[in-house]
Amino acid sequence: MNLRVIGANLVVKLMGFYREKTTMFFTIAFPIILILVFGTIFMGQDNVEYHLSVQDLDQTKSSAESVKTLELNGKFKITRVDPAVNAAQYVRDNRVNLVLVIPKGLERSLLRRKFFNDFKSSATITYVYDPSSSSVATKIQILNAVLAGINQEMVGMPPFLKSVEKSILTRKYRFIEFFIPGIIAMAVMTLSLFGTVDSDTELRQKGIIRKLSTTPISRTDWILSNILYHFILAVISTAAMLLVSYAVFDVRLHIGAWLLVFILLDVFAFVGIGMILTRFAREAQSAAAAANAISYPMMFLSGSFFPIELMPGFLQKFARVLPLFYVNEGLRAAMVFEDSMAALRCAAIIGVFAAVVFILGIIATKWEEDQ
Repeated sequence: MNLRVIGANLVVKLMGFYREKTTMFFTIAFPIILILVFGTIFMGQDNVEYHLSVQDLDQTKSSAESVKTLELNGKFKITRVDPAVNAAQYVRDNRVNLVLVIPKGLERSLLRRKFFNDFKSSATITYVYDPSSSSVATKIQILNAVLAGINQEMVGMPPFLKSVEKSILTRKYRFIEFFIPGIIAMAVMTLSLFGTVDSDTELRQKGIIRKLSTTPISRTDWILSNILYHFILAVISTAAMLLVSYAVFDVRLHIGAWLLVFILLDVFAFVGIGMILTRFAREAQSAAAAANAISYPMMFLSGSFFPIELMPGFLQKFARVLPLFYVNEGLRAAMVFEDSMAALRCAAIIGVFAAVVFILGIIATKWEEDQ
């Protein structure tokens, strides 16, 4: 191993990256754009307020109190619908997805139950909704929970079972703070995988790899300089993402040695995969297609954008064999939960994987066969 040769090759690569302004922009800017877009979406998630149209056919004090409870407890922004209009037609004409209809006789039925013990007396709330809307199910769930509370209050019976929230974290985290470690892992993966595939296939097609085998630079020096190059770019990209996240969204994440460990393991794992791909897919287009086939499913199935618990059971099992899943989990364990033992377990798993694919990548990189 010749450190001078490794350093010289690293400088050449960094200078080439600096000259490619478009590549430099998208390497650093693309993950930042994702953080800004999703961060803006998730920023108000803890204070979500749904719009709800209510048609009060009873027009009594009891029905008015029910609407007020929906507004306060359900965090709904209420729009009142004229009792004279047809609710279904109102949904179609005004492009709303749900109208809650309070029936006429609500207060009368309530009084009969409270003062005359007429337990057969009841009132039926109607949901007139558009089933094509994705938020309707969430609205109905919230409404059912609020109406259950209103029921207990109206009949004067306190609930037998109560609930209390207890978080495993010492303070409350926002979704954006769970999201950022996933974006870091994904950005380092794409940078390492596509950077290796693009560089190696281009050099092979131009015959530079064949010429390098006749120079003093060894295969080990070449691979180590590539690793250092991708690691430096990954650190720069991660630093830029964290700076924007702290400045724009005021995130609070634990930044420590584990961050650098997982970045390095991420680089080793996907540089290794890239070296294997370029050995068997020698054309630039076929190598890029193979890299896409590996990276895109991994982005969406390994928990970078959303928790894998939202996926079907068989996809959750599949996600747990993906290397990016353990980078995501390890970064979140270190940066969000500050759980060193969980981070260590994930680091051990991704470390073994990285070692295996990197060794296979070194074996696959044989200059002599390219002569």
